[in-house]
Amino acid sequence: MAEPRQDDFLDDIAAAEAEERAEDQAEIGGVEAELDALRAERDSFRDRFMRALADAENARKRFEKDRREAEQYGGSKLARDMLPVYDNMKRALDAATGEQAEVSTALVEGVELTLRELLNVFQKHGIELIAPQVGDRFDPQLHQAMFEAPLPGTRAGDIIQVAAEGFLLHDRLLRPAQVGVSSTPAS
Repeated sequence: MAEPRQDDFLDDIAAAEAEERAEDQAEIGGVEAELDALRAERDSFRDRFMRALADAENARKRFEKDRREAEQYGGSKLARDMLPVYDNMKRALDAATGEQAEVSTALVEGVELTLRELLNVFQKHGIELIAPQVGDRFDPQLHQAMFEAPLPGTRAGDIIQVAAEGFLLHDRLLRPAQVGVSSTPAS
């Protein structure tokens, strides 16, 4: 048998080292692949967490907005139901002529005080009276035209009669003021 040569021995060592390096590279490659997979999973979880956090914040803001609106406008149905009470008290005062007012002074004063107190309660709860005057311009955001009529001495779009006052609840219209509007064409 021939004696192994030193070059063969070195080649065997080099091959063993190359095989060991390849195994190490394969092991490192497997670890890198596992790290990449873990990083991708971490990024996915982070993304889902950030989305959930944003959704929670949006839900909190929506809830807060809904709470504020319920607080401000929750009584709008009751407020609307109280408007005819105001109208009837106003009509009662308007109907009391000078002679009737003298005979029923206490009654008229009681109705006036009650009407004033009702307006104070309205104001306390953010209900604002819309009281247009004859000659004001018609505003479709605040007024409802009940009729149009030509009236000499007015311009088209001027209020010529106020049938009923309107009301705002904070910045929302509860009831528009009901008015008659001039249709006199421009001369």
